Amino acid sequence: MATDADETTDPGFACCTPLTGTAMSEEQARSVALLLKALADPVRLRLVSLIASGERGEACVCDLNEAFDLTQATISHHLKVLHSAGVLDREKRGVWVYYAVRPEALSAVATVFAARRQTEPEEVPA
Repeated sequence: MATDADETTDPGFACCTPLTGTAMSEEQARSVALLLKALADPVRLRLVSLIASGERGEACVCDLNEAFDLTQATISHHLKVLHSAGVLDREKRGVWVYYAVRPEALSAVATVFAARRQTEPEEVPA
């Protein structure tokens, strides 16, 4: 039963704390959505993890293929998605391609989910 000060009807009640201190622009939201879409696959998440934890923060495609029970073409497709979305950089060295995680891409995603710091609780208007 609702009361006069029910949190669902109180205009001063904030049901959800914003994820970030300031709202994203439309362009920022599009950019981060592309990153999230690229990362929204277990194989791609694992690829990013393997690459980030590799020696010097990079990995050769030859090593990545060995870590999965998938075809080389499937792994290449996932790497292409991650590269196209700006999650990974790639560099060809001889016959091999090396991938590295772009720190700024992961920072953009992390910012969305970072807890908002509050030094003092906000006052709720009466």
